[in-house]
Amino acid sequence: MFGTKHLILLCLCVLFGAIIFIFTHKWSLKSWLRLLLIVGIISEVTKIAYYIIANEATYGGYLPKSDLPFQLCSIQIIFVVMLNVLNNEKFKRILLSFMLPSCLVGGLAAILIPTSSSLTGTWVITTQYFVYHTMIISFSIYLFGCKDITWNVKDYIKALCFLGVMGFIAIYINSMFYDVYNYIEYSDGTKVVEMVRRTNFMYVVDPPQDGLPFLNKDKGWGVYILRYAFIAVTAITLCYIVPIIKAIKNKIKKA
Repeated sequence: MFGTKHLILLCLCVLFGAIIFIFTHKWSLKSWLRLLLIVGIISEVTKIAYYIIANEATYGGYLPKSDLPFQLCSIQIIFVVMLNVLNNEKFKRILLSFMLPSCLVGGLAAILIPTSSSLTGTWVITTQYFVYHTMIISFSIYLFGCKDITWNVKDYIKALCFLGVMGFIAIYINSMFYDVYNYIEYSDGTKVVEMVRRTNFMYVVDPPQDGLPFLNKDKGWGVYILRYAFIAVTAITLCYIVPIIKAIKNKIKKA
């Protein structure tokens, strides 16, 4: 992390993001959603082809559970599909209210704290990883200035509620893919369940990387998840700070 290769990739992401902004900042929301749908499909097909075909000896015929689209960034593909096919404007607004902060914060976290495979893997998976995350960051930046939407405090509350729901869903999904084997019983009667593999979608199980300041499990999972929630709520609040300040000013004027 933050080695020569990583720093070069970060610079390329900034350049790519700037080019995207130049060509798309006047686009309609509908056009942006279509672009994201295409990018998301290409991204997932590339990932599946890489694991199943390029690594046939290891993954032939299936995709590793950890690469299912249930992380904060990859689940945006599911949201984009829903936004392109659903006609329920109220639900679409809820999705967009959550995507505004989650695409930005999740995308930035992903390229700043990338997975080991995205840096040490082949150029195919590295390109797929950084291009996709740059695209969702660019979409979030577009949403901040989108003329089709005027963000307000209600959107902020919806985003926070959606975050809570996603946290519970992530716990259930991680539990579904939690592999356990080998029940060990010691002479003193103590029983231990040895675990083989587990997923960490939304990072509700473990931190994104070991050794991170503040966001770690040095004091146990309970403290970690509280810190994680604090960071997430703070990030969403900052993303909606402008409408929050406007709402406060309006209340003061009416008082």
